[in-house]
Amino acid sequence: MVFSSETFLFLFLPAFLALYYLTPWRWKSLTLLAGSYVFYAWWRVDFLLLLVGTTVFTYLVGRRIRHAGTDRARRLWTGIGVAGCLGVLGVFKYAVFFLDSLTALFGTTPDQIGVHWQILLPIGVSFYVFQSVSYLVDTHRGDAPDDVRLIDFMAFIALFPQLIAGPILRYKDLAGQFRHRTHSVELFSDGMSRFFIGLAKKVLLADAVAPVADLAFSGGNPSLTLAWLGAAAYMLQLYFDFSGYSDMAIGLGRMLGFRFIENFDAPYISRSITEFWRRWHISLSVWLRDYLYIPLGGNRVGNARTYVNLMTVMVLGGLWHGAAWTYVLWGVWHGGWLALERATGLARSRTPLALGRTLLVVLVGWVTFRAASVPDALDVYAGMLGLNGVRMDAAAAFDLTGEGLAFVAIAALVAALEPRLRRLSGGAFAPRADGTLTVASAVVPSALVTTLAALTVLKLAEQSFSPFLYFQF
Repeated sequence: MVFSSETFLFLFLPAFLALYYLTPWRWKSLTLLAGSYVFYAWWRVDFLLLLVGTTVFTYLVGRRIRHAGTDRARRLWTGIGVAGCLGVLGVFKYAVFFLDSLTALFGTTPDQIGVHWQILLPIGVSFYVFQSVSYLVDTHRGDAPDDVRLIDFMAFIALFPQLIAGPILRYKDLAGQFRHRTHSVELFSDGMSRFFIGLAKKVLLADAVAPVADLAFSGGNPSLTLAWLGAAAYMLQLYFDFSGYSDMAIGLGRMLGFRFIENFDAPYISRSITEFWRRWHISLSVWLRDYLYIPLGGNRVGNARTYVNLMTVMVLGGLWHGAAWTYVLWGVWHGGWLALERATGLARSRTPLALGRTLLVVLVGWVTFRAASVPDALDVYAGMLGLNGVRMDAAAAFDLTGEGLAFVAIAALVAALEPRLRRLSGGAFAPRADGTLTVASAVVPSALVTTLAALTVLKLAEQSFSPFLYFQF
């Protein structure tokens, strides 16, 4: 089920919210769990079993870690649990990739040696496996609470607002909210506003610029003009698609009384790749830092090892996104720039030139991230260098509409002005010092969000189905 579908907006969500608020407090986790399982099973019932199995396995291993009598036993059970969770990813996400790569080294294919098979990637598996691993490691470290109820933990892993595409949550951050959380009209209204803002990002901006990106990446041999325009369009599409989903997830969480961490902070105003990764997909950056970079030694093991650690983290972060060499190269690209910035001090630069350099580095990296294969990425890079010609051919020029170009410009303007828009809205719509609401703080935001919601729903009614990009990860 997709947040931007009529089924979710007009059937599942109203029915679930009504049931949730009618449920007594002691049964709310059960209601959350049941609703989340229905949400997930709407896609495929069989993969719901994998989600349930991974959850119960993680919970039981966590208990063994907690009650282990020695450090050696705790390490053993933590290793078993982490290996089991990562094994799920290994089988469903990477088995075919590694098999293809291995046979290619010997000049053959899996089909030729009779060992090839197709494995469907369970939706959201990368996210709930990472949440499971963080729970096991936190339990080993003594950071997770001792009184973890199975029903609460199962509801946490399956929590439908963030189940499919994050943010990546940690149980230790939400444990207190499962024991007690506040439900209020103000919090629900705030969550609903955040939800519709995210939906508008997805429908009115990301989906609107997608055809321009598709034109550059699917036609072959793009010209210089089309290659740069398509890369910029994808840069904007990915941001508004994914940040829109995160806004919707955070908004839904607030409607249910939860407060999730923010996942984006205007990343396209960053003046270094180091800053970019503090602003982009924040929950993944924090996860990689706490559970991979720091255990590897972080920056405490000398410059050379620090650079290796940065590269290792980013390559594995690239592989987390997908089992393809394009994601590995994307990780190498970002890891290399992080190491370069640390070695040269570029991360401290705050000039407009630093902003332009960072945007260029990010845009060039997104080409590899978007391309279906390495040769396809090289084809787009050739276009960006002018090797496929400068002007678009007649077919591409015909398909490139003025509406698409206008939305690329609008999306770029919104991304550039996002911090200022936040400040302006915060100043204009905030309550007075005595806590009372003015007309501006009460009526204007509601009118704007209502208008935005109406435009988004109207747009949804006329466009075809468009899943979120991060569903593939």
